[in-house]
Amino acid sequence: MTDFAGRIAVVTGGGTGMGRALVRRLVSEGCHVAACDVVEENLNETAKITVEEAPQGIRFTTHICDVANEDDVQRFATEVARDQKTKHINLLFNNAGVGGGGSLVNAERGEWERAFNINWNGVYLCTRTFLPLLLSSDEGHIINTSSVNGFRASLGGNIPHTAYSAAKFAVRGFTEALINDFRFNAPHLKATVVMPGGVGTDIARNTSRLVGEGDPATWSDEVIDEMRNQWQQRPLEHLQALNINPALIDMTNDEVRAYMAEREDAYRNIGITPDAAADIILSGVRKNYWRILVGKDAEALDRAVRKHPHQTYDLDFNKFVQAEWQD
Repeated sequence: MTDFAGRIAVVTGGGTGMGRALVRRLVSEGCHVAACDVVEENLNETAKITVEEAPQGIRFTTHICDVANEDDVQRFATEVARDQKTKHINLLFNNAGVGGGGSLVNAERGEWERAFNINWNGVYLCTRTFLPLLLSSDEGHIINTSSVNGFRASLGGNIPHTAYSAAKFAVRGFTEALINDFRFNAPHLKATVVMPGGVGTDIARNTSRLVGEGDPATWSDEVIDEMRNQWQQRPLEHLQALNINPALIDMTNDEVRAYMAEREDAYRNIGITPDAAADIILSGVRKNYWRILVGKDAEALDRAVRKHPHQTYDLDFNKFVQAEWQD
């Protein structure tokens, strides 16, 4: 599918980050797009920007949907068929995702399962629900967003990230399994897994609001006191490995709130921009790549894991990643 003009695309998680960037890129190329998000404010901002840029005659529709909820997803698909005036779609970007549920030991079960369900069930449910519309097309493509945490199941090397990583491994395996499924049972469909490294998005902010404690600026004293108690019980080397500033232990609660809010905002500036990520993804779709690595950090980690599989979870494994980056 080298040309998106006149095609119909569905993009989940279209309210911020890569989802918003994909929506804007597709619309600018003449693709009709249905975008969903669970945060109405974010989706409205995407709509405002996209409508201003949309070529004449393009159908762009927005939909509120929690991709982890099957009833929501089924309603979303019904709305897409109605509002896009179609009995088929050509592209499904399963992009919605959040962090959270880092530890199976310490995280609340509800937080853990909420993060896992958004990241994995969201992909499965949307694929299952939109499959009839894809099968009805003359040409279709599913693009599922996994992560570098689908190569190595820890954040930044050593930080526990169990719900997210388990889900992203599942997304990767599911997408690879679809390749042969489609080859023999629906040869006009393709499947691609996207493995982004660091991309400056609002995932940290969205995670806090959807599966965490909410906006850090509004954290209660009880929440901060519990966090501080956990930090105090950890050795210094653990705090450093977990990317926790030891100075937080001695900060006032108001200082902790301000620090964590600032760190959330700083996540937007890591890695490459969402626009650059969207360009890489769409370029890979045009070339029919079954796997798309997004960012030099993703490429370096992929090579390091394949070259040094038995050292992948050593605390100093990043030395291999850095060596691949330099090469």
